[in-house]
Amino acid sequence: MSIYDFEVKDGDGNMVSMSQYKDKVLLIVNSATKCGFTPQYTELNEIYAEFHDDGFEILDFPCNQFGKQAPGSTEEITEVCRSKWLVPYQIFDKIDVNGENASPLFEYLKSEQPFTDITGKGATKLKLVLKAVDRHYKDNDDIKWNFTKFLVDRQGNVVRRFEPTEDLEDVRQAIKDLI
Repeated sequence: MSIYDFEVKDGDGNMVSMSQYKDKVLLIVNSATKCGFTPQYTELNEIYAEFHDDGFEILDFPCNQFGKQAPGSTEEITEVCRSKWLVPYQIFDKIDVNGENASPLFEYLKSEQPFTDITGKGATKLKLVLKAVDRHYKDNDDIKWNFTKFLVDRQGNVVRRFEPTEDLEDVRQAIKDLI
């Protein structure tokens, strides 16, 4: 199985084959428009602008599973992303990333890059939130919060998982290493 075997719905509800992203470096993100991490859109936009012409794409999947921080329809979320955050890249249909209705793509991403730890600025605070929600959060590979990111190389290998608190400069450098 490969990342290119999956199909996902775009923001208009059309099925899109992940194979259209062959030979591209991808950053796949589960996002939310009303989250403490939402300002990451600004730096993600900068990263996208820096590397897009070199074969880089960001694939944004809104998810309302964490604190109900992605309310509204996919259309409403897309409007907020485009007008407030000036997001230039592909925004897909709103999905679940954990549980019985989890997107098969995200199940695959989690299996390829399991959870290790929450690190970076704000890690202590996020760990406290996670512990309050699920004291066994360390014992599974679930997505822990909004703005978890998966980096995929040009061959479709899921090479890295970044938790929401990790420095986006580390994300930028990892992308640069693949470009």
